[in-house]
Amino acid sequence: MTAPPTSHRLLAIYLNDHLAGAEAAARRTRRTADAHPDPDEGRVLRQLAADIACDTASLRRVMRELGVPERRFHAWLGRFGELAGLLKPNGTLLRRSPLTDLVELEALRLGVVGKRQLWSALAELFGDDPRVDRTRLDELADRADQQARLLEELRLRAAGVLTGRP
Repeated sequence: MTAPPTSHRLLAIYLNDHLAGAEAAARRTRRTADAHPDPDEGRVLRQLAADIACDTASLRRVMRELGVPERRFHAWLGRFGELAGLLKPNGTLLRRSPLTDLVELEALRLGVVGKRQLWSALAELFGDDPRVDRTRLDELADRADQQARLLEELRLRAAGVLTGRP
């Protein structure tokens, strides 16, 4: 059996890294929603977590269409990184800090922006490939833009803790 071409190997690494990030983002968003002090924003974040889980399923489908296998090793590394992120200093030792929401929302927004870049890269590279639905990739990119706007709105509200505003 011959090794896959370098480009396919690199594509597999790239997509598996995004898959690991997407799985971590869905878990992190659910945790943030469950711990959020505002019930309405918690509901919004739970819906966002469900949307991210759907996006993750879409990524899995694209990987199958392109013949890219899932590598659970990447998922475990993503899980480890996510757990390590829980150890960040936040001004308190035993309870959740108001700063935690801000930091988590910023991290989630960065992840969503990265996901948006993934969809646009795939559309550019594989948009003419009959295995991949270009329209679906464009829809996923648009949805990522909406998610980024939502997270930016929530992030700016959470930033009020820096000045003592609720």
